[in-house]
Amino acid sequence: MLYNTILLQEAPQGGGFSSIIMIVALIAIFYFFMIRPQQKRQKEIRKFREGLAKGDSVVTAGGIFGKIRDISDTYFLIEISDGVRIRVDKGSVYPSASDANVAAQENANK
Repeated sequence: MLYNTILLQEAPQGGGFSSIIMIVALIAIFYFFMIRPQQKRQKEIRKFREGLAKGDSVVTAGGIFGKIRDISDTYFLIEISDGVRIRVDKGSVYPSASDANVAAQENANK
């Protein structure tokens, strides 16, 4: 008999508005803590790649350190040793670690 009473009880009402608020709050948290910082980082990397010139030190996505010797529309010609040059896609070039540390210190001083 107790089992029948438990099954016949109604579900609580009025929880719809609070669940919508929770969903909106979760979306806002994801945006401000995950999506927005990633977009900022991508924007900084894009600005870095646009500002590269001949003679700048860079690191490729594969971890190869070198200096830019020539710039094309889609690739960089990077010299990794005397007389050893490789062609690398622009999307796989990042600032060298020393340049990144200097930039971080400059941003901290501002």
